[in-house]
Amino acid sequence: MKRLKIVSLLFIFSFLSCNKEDYTEIKTSGVVLDLAQVPYPKLSDYQFFKGNLKEQKPSFGVIPYKPNSELFSDYALKNRFVWMPNGLKATFNGDGNVLELPVGSALIKSFYYKNVQPNNTTKIIETRIMIRKSTGWIFANYIWNDEQTDALLTSQSTARDLSWKDANNVIHTLNYRTPEVDFECLRCHSTFDNQIINPLGFKPQNINYNFNYAEGSKNQLDKLIEFGYLENNLPDQINSTVDFNDTSKSLDLRVRSYFDANCAHCHVNGGEASMHNLRFAFNETINPVKMGVTAHAAHYLEGYNNVTVTPGNVNLSILHYRINTENDLLYIMPPLTRTKRHTEAVQLIETWINSL
Repeated sequence: MKRLKIVSLLFIFSFLSCNKEDYTEIKTSGVVLDLAQVPYPKLSDYQFFKGNLKEQKPSFGVIPYKPNSELFSDYALKNRFVWMPNGLKATFNGDGNVLELPVGSALIKSFYYKNVQPNNTTKIIETRIMIRKSTGWIFANYIWNDEQTDALLTSQSTARDLSWKDANNVIHTLNYRTPEVDFECLRCHSTFDNQIINPLGFKPQNINYNFNYAEGSKNQLDKLIEFGYLENNLPDQINSTVDFNDTSKSLDLRVRSYFDANCAHCHVNGGEASMHNLRFAFNETINPVKMGVTAHAAHYLEGYNNVTVTPGNVNLSILHYRINTENDLLYIMPPLTRTKRHTEAVQLIETWINSL
């Protein structure tokens, strides 16, 4: 009888252990991403987030990340996440190239504002997802409802009036537009010669710094390796961008990092701005001529001397005019994502031009 009890206890322990293993396996596959079915009609269908959807608490395996310098989007804040199928890993493809993600991967980016008026609430406007299928990357854009309970798939551009209060208690207003997927998304994420869609910011040079995860601060590349999302074969040195708002960094690095995040994707061979002689990728702007210094401008602008950047003189630098204007739609740069002046960037560029 005593032996029977021992055998029974061992059986129960073994059963519970198997259940524990099963539970762990379920936890790793909480995300639902069937490549034959995506894009889903609702953001919640993917189960990228647990609990209240608007809190953006990532499910197991959905890893947050943040580039050092970000594309300006009318002061919208952004939450970014990456998810990969269990057992698959991304590979390194150069400092300035997007990590090569496996088929079935997803990059998620939510755009939101804090202190939205009249109630000083946080409001998510849209969530954009890029999904890698066997035939290449696809877009899936989701617009959040007013109740902030879910977001619905749309390929059309939408617009809504929005006002929010900044850290200095200044209220800003704008008409926030989401992109038309089949046209505007392609303008930045592909080139005219091949129309192949690619992500932009998920590059080693942009995430080679610490991020504050729930469990503590860690280098983002190390985090991906540790979690099993990235092959552990990175070079000892990665030529990395910096936060262009970080005044402890050199002015040259800050300006080059800003240009890389905001301009480089169009100023490439085959890109929308490929006809210009400017190239703003971080690995190219070691040469200041690539940023327009003393370079002949492609566009004529009355009152300027047809030089993109005139050293020491912002008033004769067409580049300064283009990043400073809000109303001149022919010259505004970047031509997408912004309708408001990026004041901090304008000040940075002014300081840089005057220092040359």
